[in-house]
Amino acid sequence: MAKIQFSRGVNEEVIPEVRLTRSRSGDSGTATFLFTNPKALDEGITEEITGMYMVDEEGEIVTREVKGKFINGKPEKIEAIYLMKSAEEWERFMRFMERYAEENDLGFNQS
Repeated sequence: MAKIQFSRGVNEEVIPEVRLTRSRSGDSGTATFLFTNPKALDEGITEEITGMYMVDEEGEIVTREVKGKFINGKPEKIEAIYLMKSAEEWERFMRFMERYAEENDLGFNQS
């Protein structure tokens, strides 16, 4: 069960666009998530956004690099960036993404 949360215990229902970059050596990488109109920004939601938590059966991966994007004064998007600083972090992230993609019928396009 692979889920993304912005507050612990509250699953985000909106599926993000995810962009991956990896260093030539494979020792580091960046994942950029873009959520359009996420549930976490809905009016009436009282939980505070404390980071982005990627939760699966292996545990959780956390990033605090989370920003809100506003259009005409209204929250529209959340952008989250996860930095991977080792090949092990990259591999762990990819295992999470494989599970998340399978559960949410996501595909992969390589540029």
